[in-house]
Amino acid sequence: MNIRKIADIAGVSPATVSRVFSRNPGVNKDIADKIRKIAVKYNYHPRISEKLKNVLIITPYNGSYPVQSCIDMLLMALTAELPEAGFRVEILPINSLERVPDIRFCAAAAIGIEPSALADWEDKFAEPLIFMDRHPGAVKSGNNVFFVNSDEFSGMELALKHLKERNCRKIGCIIHGNPGEGNVSLREQAIRAALKKLDLPDASQLIHFSGNDNSRYVEQVGKLLKLGVDALFCPGGCAGITVLYAMSLFNKRIPEDISLIASEQTFFSNYAVPPQTTVTQEYQQLARKVRELIEKYLAGENIPRISTLPYRLIVRESVK
Repeated sequence: MNIRKIADIAGVSPATVSRVFSRNPGVNKDIADKIRKIAVKYNYHPRISEKLKNVLIITPYNGSYPVQSCIDMLLMALTAELPEAGFRVEILPINSLERVPDIRFCAAAAIGIEPSALADWEDKFAEPLIFMDRHPGAVKSGNNVFFVNSDEFSGMELALKHLKERNCRKIGCIIHGNPGEGNVSLREQAIRAALKKLDLPDASQLIHFSGNDNSRYVEQVGKLLKLGVDALFCPGGCAGITVLYAMSLFNKRIPEDISLIASEQTFFSNYAVPPQTTVTQEYQQLARKVRELIEKYLAGENIPRISTLPYRLIVRESVK
């Protein structure tokens, strides 16, 4: 199958087919849709021009999304990394996906987007799509869909091991988000596995979920304090700020009364009182990996479906 055969089937000129695949404006929408459907039917993927240097970044549009802080930091890393390699960046909220067929781009990166939301990508587009901070799960992904993420199991163990080494023995965990969303369930599995490996208490009443906002943290911190925890591990979201506030309401001091590890927030963690020990994804390395994968894909090289990077522990003063 080639452009000329697609043109014959669609009853248009090869030039029209070429304009559709290169995202040039001026082609009737119905004709463009027809051409794209024919290409999908015959499993035709046009060659992506190495001269086209636009990268589409797809982001959540809901400001209360569970991992907004992570999204912000990934976005900052990408918008710093990609231009250094000569790529231009266009940011598109996921509620504007209908615009994608009209945008000229060579690759796309989705930040904090569930793979199921873009499950038909391979059927619609020849360009590669790279999910960041997500795992494939049960979603089937095609030949041009890839994942760049962090190792949740080693990351959760990194934090809990540090707490144990500092003589914390009863650790309460508040995971940001709801089970089934994002990486929440995976983090729960990782936390339970780490607690078992480290011979620390793994009881259901010690593991909580914050939901999609910060309103439940005070209640959950209170419940954990009543259970006599000596440390809190709160991965994801803005837990560092909200847990610090909750502790002040219960007249508890960090780290004198309770040790705390949260997720890194670039503009907060190091400036909190006390500065917070955190686990962090390597955002710049994740962005660099995305750039490398795009460059290799455009050069016709085979690239791995999943690239997983380690977490890092930043030791400060919130663990006694």
